[in-house]
Amino acid sequence: MAKRRGIEVSIAIAEAAALAEVDVVSAYPITPQTHIVEHLAELVANGELNAEFITVESEHTAMSAALGASLAGARAFTSTSSQGLALMNEIVYIASSMRAPVVMALANRSLSAPISIWNDHSDVMNERDTGWISIFANNGQEAYDLTFMAFKIGEHPDVLLPVMINFDGFILTHVVEPIYMFDKEEVEGFLPPYHHPYVLDPERPVTHGPVGLPDIYTEAKKQQEEAIRNSRKVIDAVWKEFDERFGRRYNAVETYKADDAEVVLVTQGSVTEAAQVVVDEMRKQGRKWGVVEIRLWRPFPFEDLKKALCNGSIKCAVVLDRAISFGGPLGIVMSEVRAALYNLSDRPMVVGVTAGLGGRDIRFDEYVRMFELGEECLKEEKEPDRVIIVGLRE
Repeated sequence: MAKRRGIEVSIAIAEAAALAEVDVVSAYPITPQTHIVEHLAELVANGELNAEFITVESEHTAMSAALGASLAGARAFTSTSSQGLALMNEIVYIASSMRAPVVMALANRSLSAPISIWNDHSDVMNERDTGWISIFANNGQEAYDLTFMAFKIGEHPDVLLPVMINFDGFILTHVVEPIYMFDKEEVEGFLPPYHHPYVLDPERPVTHGPVGLPDIYTEAKKQQEEAIRNSRKVIDAVWKEFDERFGRRYNAVETYKADDAEVVLVTQGSVTEAAQVVVDEMRKQGRKWGVVEIRLWRPFPFEDLKKALCNGSIKCAVVLDRAISFGGPLGIVMSEVRAALYNLSDRPMVVGVTAGLGGRDIRFDEYVRMFELGEECLKEEKEPDRVIIVGLRE
């Protein structure tokens, strides 16, 4: 039976990968994800995990090794952050295009320059269109749980796509939280052995990633697009099974006190729970505020978001972006939300805010300001044409 244990979130993720019996771990150290692969290296060195730990010279090679291992029939895991992910980028695209279900724990961190090792969502937003399934965790328990589910989702024969689990650097990676940890029997009952139907095998040669001439490239990309959209069925089925087995329910879009809210804050990651605290406190003052969390980033949950935001009560959705789309009028997440709702006559007003860049703390009063911006836009009956940066120093 699962036992609750105080443990650093990074170590918990490493324990989850080990309990999933990964065959290959390839990674390069980078703050703030290093504790994950350090612990996995320790487990391998101590004989507690029967896996190949590949010490590579860069993140580019780490993803290359994970890709090759996955296509050779091994359950592959890696982890990175920020500039490391940027260096991986070439192979990140190839992993999804070649249908290799690698699992990556992405400790979200800001991108340079200036040099910043702290948390925001610049790195993951840079990977939006790489073809990976992308899911956000807002606490340690979710990061732990989603690691198991990532393997089960990505390795499903109807999916065969890589999965990245996003969790906030330092805010989660280095924090000790009480987490319900599974035992081996529980995981074995939930996660089947990995089997790729087109594994690289000298006895049955297959070709992966050959030259895509113009007369087949478009069709290959169309198949990849259909694959990630169709993965939603498997994602929902895995989340449902996890709930039935372990009693924790995950949804593509989560709501908190949004049923009667007039203004909601749309969030991703650890800011979700902070926003919920603000809602609890301000409800005591009669403010009808709520939170809507986008957990599943790709494939984007269009219908779920419409259902959550167009409930007849919500008049304004304030979308919190933790990255900047330079030169564009709208935030990255805000653009997705507006696109999902644009043709609906009963849609709420959508307002974009940016905060918490480069690890800057978002204070209680700044969360309040975000909600109040929504109320002000309702009074003016006008949506801003640009994202508003909250907490900007004058």
